[in-house]
Parts: sequence; structure tokens; C-alpha cells
Amino acid sequence: MRSRHEVMERVAEANAQFYGAIENGDIDLMRRVWAEEDEAPDLVCVNPGWPLLRGRAEIMRAWSLIMANVPYIQYVLTDTHIGVSGEVAMVTCEENVLTAEDDSPGFVAGGQVVTTNMFVNTEHGWRLWSHHASPVLMDEEDGEEDHE
Repeated sequence: MRSRHEVMERVAEANAQFYGAIENGDIDLMRRVWAEEDEAPDLVCVNPGWPLLRGRAEIMRAWSLIMANVPYIQYVLTDTHIGVSGEVAMVTCEENVLTAEDDSPGFVAGGQVVTTNMFVNTEHGWRLWSHHASPVLMDEEDGEEDHE
């Protein structure tokens, strides 16, 4: 039986693999990161500006499309918290995202996204069950969060 600390390290590693797959455009790693349908029913993915994606096939198609069309993306995760209850874990964090959406030299955009990633413990280790990311809206005048 693993200690709570070891379990949280394994969940953190699975979460890091998810972001590594995106940053490196590694669809094979992305396939390994997500649970199979028989391990976690009703897989769900919500990316900012996208409709809800349901099911492994639809989620993998979307990640393939993203990876094929975003030449550069980097995540700096902050305010990361991990909670574990039995065979389910939840990671909440802020994604500070840098991206280049076209091939123009020097074009980089940034933004902040708040995210909840749910993991399930499978025979292959911790696998992603649900990813939900929502953009943080910034006040145009001073860059502060809009709380209205």
C-alpha cells in the first residue's frame, strides 16, 4: 500500500505528463495519459472556447487537431492543489499559457486558465478522466481579474 505522499506524487506525475503531451505535440503520450472507456465511464474534456467533448475518440480527435495547428505552447502551472479520495484524484491549478498560433516570427500570446483535472487510479496507474479548463477574464484597463 502506498503512502499518501507517494500517491500524490504519482498524481502530480500524471498531471505533468498531460501538459508535457500538449507542449511536445505527443499524441501517443496523450493517448496513454487518458483513461480507457472501461476504466472511467463518460470521459469529458472542456477546453476554453470549445464545446464539451465526450468520449475517448472525440477527445483524442480534438487533441490531434490542437497539436497539428498550434506550433508552440508552454504551460507554467501555479496554485496547484491535489486532492485524493480512494481511487479518484482531483488536481486544480492555474495554467499560465504562452502560445504561438501562427508561424509569424516573434508572435506569442499569453493568457490564464483555471483548470480542474480528475484522475482515476487504474491498473496502468493514474489516468485522466476529466479535464475542464476555463479562461480567466482580465480587466482591459489594469489587467486585474473582473469580479463583476
